[in-house]
Amino acid sequence: MIPAAPLRALFYVQHLLGLGHLMRASRIAVALQQNGFHVLLVTGGVIEEGYKLPGVEHVALPSIAVRGSDFSVLVDQHDKPIDEPFRQVRAQQLLDAYARHTPDVVIIEAYPFGRRQMQFELLPLIDAVESSQPRPALVCSVRDVVQRRTKPGRDAQTAAIIKQHFDKVLVHGDPEVAALAESFSEAGTIADQIVYTGLVSAAQPSGDSPHYDVVVSAGGGAVGYRLLHDTLVAAALLPAAYTWCVITGPNLPETQFEKLLGNTPVNVTLERFRDDFIGLLSAASLSVSQAGYNTVNDVMQAGCRTILVPYSEQGETEQSDRARRLSSLGRAHVIEEDALSGSVLAAAITDVMAQAAPAALLSSINGAENTAVILRDLVSSGHTAT
Repeated sequence: MIPAAPLRALFYVQHLLGLGHLMRASRIAVALQQNGFHVLLVTGGVIEEGYKLPGVEHVALPSIAVRGSDFSVLVDQHDKPIDEPFRQVRAQQLLDAYARHTPDVVIIEAYPFGRRQMQFELLPLIDAVESSQPRPALVCSVRDVVQRRTKPGRDAQTAAIIKQHFDKVLVHGDPEVAALAESFSEAGTIADQIVYTGLVSAAQPSGDSPHYDVVVSAGGGAVGYRLLHDTLVAAALLPAAYTWCVITGPNLPETQFEKLLGNTPVNVTLERFRDDFIGLLSAASLSVSQAGYNTVNDVMQAGCRTILVPYSEQGETEQSDRARRLSSLGRAHVIEEDALSGSVLAAAITDVMAQAAPAALLSSINGAENTAVILRDLVSSGHTAT
């Protein structure tokens, strides 16, 4: 008997500032591969040299990022604003990847909840999906908390795009922790298409990690300098017996890293990256971080005390919404970014360290594996739009 060919998945992800979107998509892509899918991961952001996932095919489109933290200005790898010829090249490369891979399912990360800037290539991709025979399933992959939109009718437009084109919306979260409706007003309109996968989380640590009293992290680091600077001020104000591990993230500019290094107290270890982050958190007494999806999931798994300083510049609401939700559940102390200072952080650390640590959340952390099962069932059942 000839074995059935593996199902084929094309996963599109565009990260613009931090690394959270890429990390989540990478974990899902690996889970799909382990479930027997032939996976093509198409990325559109800046990728570090040597980036590779085991068993996953990768196509890197010409990179797009934002200038500074301004999402209205898209630039190429040379910090030059992208133009129409650049867009045409990317759009054609994406269509070529789709035609070559002939997927059974296409997964688009974030869109249409976000990444409207990418419609120049996503709308042609969606057209290609809908004109294919047989038509592959089309799925949106989105985190549990999305950016709130203030433009009238924007959420209704998003829901209309989903109803017209997408088969499912895979929400990578636990509705008991954060439901999509809390940040997306039209969730009820697409309720029949929403499937919660659980949190897409890192693997549980193996082996022992060193103990630090306080572990501080700034995600990718692109917008973390203020938190990192005020952390060093707080460390100097608090007892010297505390041990600290401060992880800046790989995207912190080198000039800022050097400035921090020159002001690091002797009881603070300053590093750009740790590959045992979950282990560090599990062994720590306290985590101080921003409130990105991946970091918060890691902290909740670890079960350590938590202070969140959500990134909120340029009108960003996602991290603030997530942090407030965790605060309402009694799982985090929140300091708003505009209230942050070294002395404020030091006082908060003193208060939180005196409290009992919360229990680890381990019941809804298999989101990547669950996503693979959901997509296999979706494709195998043939329940896709016509």
